[in-house]
Order: sequence, then C-alpha cells, then structure tokens
Amino acid sequence: MNKNYSTQQIKENIELKLSRYFGCTPAEASKEQMYKAVAITVRDILTEKRGSFKKAVNKQGAKRVYYMCMEFLLGRSLKTNLCNLGLSEEYAKALEGFGVELDSLYDCEPDAGLGNGGLGRLAACFMDSLSSLDYPATGFSICYEYGLFKQKIVDGMQVELPDVWLPGGEVWLVPRTDRAFIVRFGGKVKEKWVNGHMEVYYEGAEEIEAVPYDMMISGADSDAASRLRLWRARDIQNFNMGLFTQGQYAQAVQNSTRAEAICKVLYPSDNHEEGKLLRLSQQYFLVSASVQSIIRDHMALYGTLENLEDKIAIHINDTHPALCIPELMRILIDDYFYSWEDAWRKVVKICSYTNHTVLPEALETWNEELFRIKLPRMYQIICEINERFCREAWQAFPGNWQRISNMSVVGYGAVRMANLSVVGSHSVNGVSQLHSNILKKSVFNDFYNMYPERFDNVTNGIAHRRWLCYSNPDLANLLDETIGTGYRHNPEELSEFAKFADDAAVLDRIRNIKHENKVRFADHLYKKTGKKLNTHTVYDVQIKRLHEYKRQLLNVLNIIGLYIDIKNNPNLDIQPQTFIFGAKAAPGYQMAKRIIQLICALSKDIDAHPEIKEKLDVVFLENYDVTTAEILIPSAEISEQISLAGKEASGTGCMKLMINGALTIGTLDGANVEMLDAVGEDNMFIFGMTAKEVEDLWTRGYRSTEFYANNERLKRIINHLYIGFAGESFADIATYLLSGHGIADPFMCLADFESYRLTHDRLISAYKDRQNWSKKSLLNTAAAGYFAADRCINEYAEKFWNIKPIK
Repeated sequence: MNKNYSTQQIKENIELKLSRYFGCTPAEASKEQMYKAVAITVRDILTEKRGSFKKAVNKQGAKRVYYMCMEFLLGRSLKTNLCNLGLSEEYAKALEGFGVELDSLYDCEPDAGLGNGGLGRLAACFMDSLSSLDYPATGFSICYEYGLFKQKIVDGMQVELPDVWLPGGEVWLVPRTDRAFIVRFGGKVKEKWVNGHMEVYYEGAEEIEAVPYDMMISGADSDAASRLRLWRARDIQNFNMGLFTQGQYAQAVQNSTRAEAICKVLYPSDNHEEGKLLRLSQQYFLVSASVQSIIRDHMALYGTLENLEDKIAIHINDTHPALCIPELMRILIDDYFYSWEDAWRKVVKICSYTNHTVLPEALETWNEELFRIKLPRMYQIICEINERFCREAWQAFPGNWQRISNMSVVGYGAVRMANLSVVGSHSVNGVSQLHSNILKKSVFNDFYNMYPERFDNVTNGIAHRRWLCYSNPDLANLLDETIGTGYRHNPEELSEFAKFADDAAVLDRIRNIKHENKVRFADHLYKKTGKKLNTHTVYDVQIKRLHEYKRQLLNVLNIIGLYIDIKNNPNLDIQPQTFIFGAKAAPGYQMAKRIIQLICALSKDIDAHPEIKEKLDVVFLENYDVTTAEILIPSAEISEQISLAGKEASGTGCMKLMINGALTIGTLDGANVEMLDAVGEDNMFIFGMTAKEVEDLWTRGYRSTEFYANNERLKRIINHLYIGFAGESFADIATYLLSGHGIADPFMCLADFESYRLTHDRLISAYKDRQNWSKKSLLNTAAAGYFAADRCINEYAEKFWNIKPIK
C-alpha cells in the first residue's frame, strides 16, 4: 500500500485538507488542526480501499458477515491505521517537512468512547482481523455521544463524568444521510388485508430516524477495509413551532431530546424504570436500523430475498442484539409477505450467537409488560416464536412442563434474550473450551440436549499486530530478527521463538526490552499524574472491569498481608513489588465502587509510609483505557487472572499480557485452561479450586468463617479492614466476607486465599532468577500465537458464517 503514496503526495494531501477544512497553511495550523487533516487523508485512503473491495465482493456475489454488538472499544485509530496500511514512515517524513512529529499527533486523538471492556475490545479485534484476512464484513453499533463514562477518582471514590470523544473522534466518521431508516416504538399494531396479503401498520407509534455514520477499519497489508456502521438517533416528528414561539422551548424540543437520548451514553444505569426503557430502546434501535440496512443493500444488489441465507450471515455478539431475530422475521413477513415457516427457516440459517457469560444476572431478561408496551410488534412475533418453540420442545421432552418452561422465550413475566438467541440461531458458541462446556452442561443444558449440533466453541483471540507489533515495537523487532516477519500475518509462527529459550543473548535482550517498557510506562504515569514508580520493582498488573467475580479483592487481601509484614518489620528482606490496577465499576455497582475505595486508601496509606513504599507500592490507574493499556501491557511482568473458577467466560487481557511476556498467576478459569495447555505448567502459576471443586463446595455448604478461623494470617488481614487505611475503616468489606447480606464471600476469596498466597510467593521467588524468568517470558510469547484473533475469525468463517476471503 505504501508504494502508492509518496511522501510528496502525502504532504500535498495534508496541505489540501488544511486549506479546505480549516483555511490555513501547515505553518499556521494548530496541532489539533494538523491531526484532523492527517486523519482525513487516512480516512480517504480507507474509503477508497473500501470502495474497491466492495466492487470485488459484489462482482463475485460473495457472502458477507454482519457483526452486531452494543460496543466496539476501538481506542485510537490513527496509529493503528497507519501501521496497518504500512504508511507510518511516509507520514512521519511528510510531517517532518512541516516541522511536526507524528507521535505528537497521536496524543491529539481521544479514545473512541464506544465500549466498556472485554466485549467491546474483542469486537474491535475481530474487525481488525476480518479486514486483515480479506473477509467481506460490516460491524453495527450505536454512535454514542459520550460512551461509557470518564472515571475520576475523588478522595478515593469513583465519580462518573461524561466521556467526550466525538470532537476529536468524529473526523473518522463518514455521514451517510442517504441511508437513514425509520425505527418505531410504542403505539398500536393494526392489520388489514390488501391484495391478498395481510398488511401491518401502526397507530400512535413514535418514529425515530436512524442515521448511519461509517468508520472504516483497516487491515494489515490487505485488500479489504471493513466498515463499522454507527447509528445516530434523530427525531423526525414535527417541531412544535407554536410552543417555541410561546417561549416554551423545552417542550418544543421534547421529542428531539427523547430521540437523542438513545445514543447519548453506552449502558445507561438500569436500576430504575426509565433506565430499563432506554436500554431496551437502544437495543431495538440498533437491530432495527441494522437489519433494514442489510435488507436494503441486499435487494439493491440482487433484487430478491430468495438467496438471502446464501449471501448474508448475521452474528449476535452477546444478547444485546438478540432482537435482530424477531426484527428480521418482521421484515420478511410484514414487508415481503413470506410465510412464517419460510421466514423462520431463513432467519435460523442466517443468525449465529456468541454467549459471553455464565452469570445468571448477566443473561438479559425484560419485563414482559414493559416490552409489550415499548415494542408491540416485536412482542407479537416473540410470542409466536415462543409458542411454536414450546410445541417443538414438547415433542423433544413430552410431559416435562418444568423443563419447557425454563427453556421458553417468554415465561414468568419475562422476555428472555439468551433463550431467544439460542432458539433463533443455527449456531451457539462459548468463548473458551471451559466456558463452552459449562454452557452445554448447565446454562443451556436443555437446549444442548434438544439441539446438540448447534453448540460449539471458539476460544477468544486478540489483534496481535496491535498488541504486540505496534504496542511493543522493540519486542517485535527482536522477533523479526530471530524468526522473521511471518508471524505478523501467521501468528502461529511465534512458536519458532521457543528455539531461542536457551540463547543467553536473546534472554538478555528480552530482559532489557521489558525494563525499557517499564521505564516508558513510569514516564507516562509521571507525566499524567505526578506519581513516581520504582522501575526496579516487579510490575504486578490486574486490568479488567471491576467485578466481584474477577476478584480484585483477593489480590488486595494478599497485598494487605504484605503491608502488615513490612509495617511490623521494615527491615524485612522481600522482593519490592508494585501492584497496578486498572478498572471501572458500573455506576450503580456499590460493592465494586467500595473495592476501588479500598485500593485507593491502601495506596494513599502506603504513600504516607516511605519505609513501606520502598518495598511495596499500589497504583490505581484513573480512567483506564485502551491507550493506557498499549503502554502498560508491554511493561507488565505478572498478569493477575484470578477469577473464581467457572465464572470467567474467557478473557482477552490475559492473552495480551501473555503475548508481551508477562507470567500469569491464575485459576483454572476461562482461557487460562488453554493458555496452560499451550505454555506448560512450568511457565504459568495456577492456584485455587477447579470449577468442579467450587460447585462441590457450594453443594456441601460454603462457610467463609471456617477459613477465617483456621488461618491466622487471613484473620490478621481481615481484622485490619476494621482498622482501615488512610483513616478510613472498611468494616463493611470485612462483614461482606464473613457474614454478608445473605451469602458471605459469594466469590470465595477466603476459600482460595491460602493457595493464592503460596502461589504468589512461589512466583516472586521465581522472579529472583532473572535469566530463568526471561526464559519463561520468552516461552509465553512463543506460545501465544494460538490466541490471535486471526485464528478466531477463520474458525467463525468456516464453522458458522460460511464466508471466504476475497482477493
């Protein structure tokens, strides 16, 4: 790609954009204007690529995949796009001619506020691989004005502020006002017979216009550029001029305000009725606009829907877009007059579903009455789906009403999105082998017995070019020198690196690269916060959404033990350790927020005691995001993957840390199981109960107080919570662990504590042998090739979507 764009052409393009959009020359341009001009030139290159690729797809009549997800956690786009296009050097040289450093422009770009955690980051990685592997693909989501939230820590407490990303991120979006669609909410559904067909129409429905904004996703040295289509909501009902002229401005724009609320914020709090309604509205808005767009494009190309299932695949990423199943049924039946049976056959062949959780509270359900009022036509169709499915289930399980009731899509006053996703899809997969087995054995066991052929596994993967090659260029250069550059496109070739496990010079390089990355992160943190890190301590990192099952609290309990040890004996001979946390808690999740307070108070207390800080430090990263991760992950030496066994579906942070040479301490949960198989037990530190042992302990009756009473160290740690840190008691967390409100210690921190502590001690002892540690680090990188998103996408394409790369 870089051969087609000379440095001079790039300079001329940038000058043209500055003149056209900002009315200035390169000498007059601010850094912000220069960033936007550069971004527009890159966007134009991608748009041109997309156009050429689309022509090739259309010419071949190729099948396409449409990937639906409520979030895409993209991070910054400029650096990744330039790297993928192979144009970084050319752009750097062009900008040098203007006296501007390319690296300085990267910092002008905000992280795109379109995601929360692992789900959104996985979707972003998949879009990268779909482009890199030349698959015809489109992603669909919502163009959130504020994203999730910007996390501010005030006196140790999380405060949520608006995440304003569009002023800098909007430059990547191409508005397509010619492709807008109408989405209807509420009202009454009416029917009438016209020309031998039943025609469905609506009375009193609220109509909102969905306007698409397209973002192009580059691939690495590929022909393809995928499209991420983001929908904005716009009111189309008449503006009330009468009210406005009377000075009643708020009432005059009330409809617009209500419409715009749909795309204001990702995951609005749903601990009240209005929040639930808004979430439901967001989900239907996404799928209705997206499915209408898919059908419109298909009809424009083929003029018929008879071949629809042969030409499109729709993937439901978690349950949020599950309403695409009844929405596709609505369009086929109401707009194109298909019979129910023919429409249903098409829908099931088209749709596939990835489950991302085994937690019952995360398997979405909606209040049936709320659903009926907000989405009356969807309710009618889902009730019909449910009735027909229950009749089919009766044939499979005759007389077993309880079983059928549990499998039903509508039951006990709730509409169940996970059940809908399984019933309406031809394939259902988990995201790690353990997770997929749990789905078959427990969560969806009845469905598995009824539809065994639908269930499969695709273990998650990461965009290895972004997280290794672009985020850790020194390690990538070492790989290039030792095994060649083939791994950049064929990540399984990383296994060749294992041949250098006993090469002293290579191990020295690995150790030096890791230290330089630690220095780089420490410099970044100091510039951002003023906090200094000792780069000669071991960096122990836990970066993930704050949730009880992920057990940041277990990590903290062990840190408190070390804190007490050093406080009692400041001369203790101990390996200096820096524990780094990055996490956001959902706004309404009080226990998660309280754990953040505990981490921050502990950090503040340590800062006040230099004799402790010399050997132990705790850092909580405010507003942890993708850009911070790109600097932190290459510096990490220990990766904390310590969720309660059987609770984590997969995880992808574990893979990013592994490929960058961090050593994992973890339970046999999620992807840890397969990582252990890949790297071997000598190079990974496993502790705690298995999923089966957790289940058995619950069955026998788990009493956390027994572990407290029988472990003196644990007793001292929990008792110290009553005393607290930095002047604040955390007696409530001690109570949560020992007596709780209903269930004490629901995620078994105390049951796994001793195993965790001893394994962590063993891990720190291993760190003292730096040569052997570097060898383990090398072997982790070498074993990480399997956990690349390229492998995932090829599996999805072959197993579920039946799509082929286009050249």
